[in-house]
Amino acid sequence: MQTQFIEKDFPYDGTQLRSLFAYLNHGILGPSVVAWQGACSIPFEHMVDGEDLLAKAVIQGDEMLHFIIEIFDRDLFSGVSLQRLFASICRDYLQTQAASVLVGKSLRRDGDDIYLDDRKLSISIATKSPVSVLVHFAMNVTNKGTPVETLSLRDLQLDPRRVAEDLMTHFRKEYISMVTATHKVRPVS
Repeated sequence: MQTQFIEKDFPYDGTQLRSLFAYLNHGILGPSVVAWQGACSIPFEHMVDGEDLLAKAVIQGDEMLHFIIEIFDRDLFSGVSLQRLFASICRDYLQTQAASVLVGKSLRRDGDDIYLDDRKLSISIATKSPVSVLVHFAMNVTNKGTPVETLSLRDLQLDPRRVAEDLMTHFRKEYISMVTATHKVRPVS
């Protein structure tokens, strides 16, 4: 699995959640996690989550830290499992790194989202393309431009670039360990 922090800021509008985004736009072939900073505004025609579509949800923020994970030859259940694994890794990492800010409080993961009390830190979706499963996961860098009460990396006094690089490293190690675990098991009859 390859990882890369993309230096150029650009907005996320849902069109980036597609097969081979990392390869065709950034030269990263194979299983990958890429991250970048940018605004977020997802119009209904690019919204993947049926629940959000039915609710006519507004999904936007002025500045977010975005991740796109792409894994090949897996089903959607695997994609959702990796999405929740990534959310769990994020929650654990942020709880430790922001311990001095979160004194006496705990971040919680609910499905694929992370909260502090009722303040939402993240958005996420997993989907399937003809060749891969894809996950978009993003965290607020700032609370500006969000339609709901939010928590941000700025509130946690964390540097988005460092957060991105650390999380990609943790996720890569976990993914490699999972793949290795599938290679060392004898079949049963």
